[in-house]
Amino acid sequence: MLTSLAIRDVVLIEALDLEFGPGLGTLTGETGAGKSILLDALGLALGVRADSGLVRNGAAQAMVSAGFDLATDHPAFALLAENGLAFEPGEALVIRRIVKADGGSRAFINDQPASAATLRELGGLLVEIHGQHDDRGLINPRGHRALLDAFGRLDVATVAAAHAAWRSAEQALETARTDLENAARDREWLDHAVDELSRFGPEPGEEAILAAERSDMQKGAKLADDLEAVNAHLDGSQGGLAALRQAARRLDRIAAEHPLLGEALAALDRAVIEASEAEDRLAGAAEAMRFDPARLEAAETRLFELRALARKHRVDPDSLATLRDELAGRLERIEAGDAGISKLESDARNTRQAYEKAAEELSDARRVSAQRLDAAVAAELAPLRLDAARFRTMVDTLPESGWSAAGRDRVEFAISTNPGAPFAPLIKIASGGELSRFILALKVALAEQGSATTMIFDEIDRGVGGAVADAIGERLKRLSKDAQLLVVTHSPQVAARGASHWLIAKSHDGLVTRTGVRPLDSAQRQEEIARMLSGAEVTAEARAQAMRLIEAA
Repeated sequence: MLTSLAIRDVVLIEALDLEFGPGLGTLTGETGAGKSILLDALGLALGVRADSGLVRNGAAQAMVSAGFDLATDHPAFALLAENGLAFEPGEALVIRRIVKADGGSRAFINDQPASAATLRELGGLLVEIHGQHDDRGLINPRGHRALLDAFGRLDVATVAAAHAAWRSAEQALETARTDLENAARDREWLDHAVDELSRFGPEPGEEAILAAERSDMQKGAKLADDLEAVNAHLDGSQGGLAALRQAARRLDRIAAEHPLLGEALAALDRAVIEASEAEDRLAGAAEAMRFDPARLEAAETRLFELRALARKHRVDPDSLATLRDELAGRLERIEAGDAGISKLESDARNTRQAYEKAAEELSDARRVSAQRLDAAVAAELAPLRLDAARFRTMVDTLPESGWSAAGRDRVEFAISTNPGAPFAPLIKIASGGELSRFILALKVALAEQGSATTMIFDEIDRGVGGAVADAIGERLKRLSKDAQLLVVTHSPQVAARGASHWLIAKSHDGLVTRTGVRPLDSAQRQEEIARMLSGAEVTAEARAQAMRLIEAA
């Protein structure tokens, strides 16, 4: 609900602060008083294109601020979250727009900078403005399908779920076909690569083993003479180890003669043991580094081939085994591809059929709801002096390219204003007054549909009076039970039904012309409605008639 509107330096409005409440509020005033300026200012806050011509002559900038009180589940808050704008649940929503005299504008939502596009989108959720040149809201066919669905309380979620399942199956099929085509193009290369890798048989860690083996044999070739000389000093009957053992045996026979001899024998025993271990290690080293030309050549050949294969496939040598398994898996998928594609094709067919069935049921339900809506609107036309007109909700099947989560239908509201005339979109054949009354009839028929809790009707009663104006007022009053309505009107019958009443008037001090707006109390309201009834001279009869209208409302 719109709760406040502050305007500074907009055309003829110097400074204006208004507060609004629930129900039906009416704004009246003489022709040319500036009612359009008020709506232009509000439109500026709701994101319409900024025009520097709106800035009051002599002012540097114009500013409009609109405050709203919304339910915590209002879709406006979801929009704020999507655009990264912070808000506290339950706090007032304040939109502020500034337009500079030299061009350019700035927008703020709860004092946070926002784009004009965000402001327009937010404004569409907050306020519906229906006027002589309105091309949004109920006039825009883009929203007609959703309005019909809401009117009929139709189950669109089932169709949306079926559509998602169908599109998912189609995407899976397309991906599988692409993968299969790509794999099939590489079939010859895959066959060769898998065969080559399988025959070579790479193993993880093999490069390190081959490199170490090659290095040891190369070292062994260099150290062979030294190892042989060292071994000669230790091994054999004349070697050092044999001499140690012989000395230990002789000392063993006399060791008991003196403690020091026993210690000497123990040291010799340790030396024999250590020398034996040294001999074993020398033998092991010699074997590990034993230079075998054939074996060295084989190790080098295997190592070089392993590294070349890794470079060819652009992986490290330890990954060749894994690569072989992956490529073999691709070959297996190619061989099993036809069976997999067949399964995915079946899934796509089944999910499409499920979507078509759900969409067809939704289409049938829409046509039934369309007939109900047509009847509801038709019942509202005659009292609004549109008895010669006919309203029709067109439900047409879209081509497959237009199918969506919302079904297969295009929905548009159309009218025929004269007997025998073809049906056409509202905005193309209805005059300004007729269009406003059609909108009112639609709003009454649709009742609570739509998210905007504030509706503004600009001169919906233009060109009508008497019983028609009274019928318009009665319907506006009925709509205002569930939403806030602000109506710019020239009709005393409409003004009399308002819960609140503001007078728009122009003043001139000899130098500057200004437009002002002030709320009216009961007496002032009676006087204004009397003026609307009688014209320039307000008579006692006009005042009495005004009171009767107010009391009857």
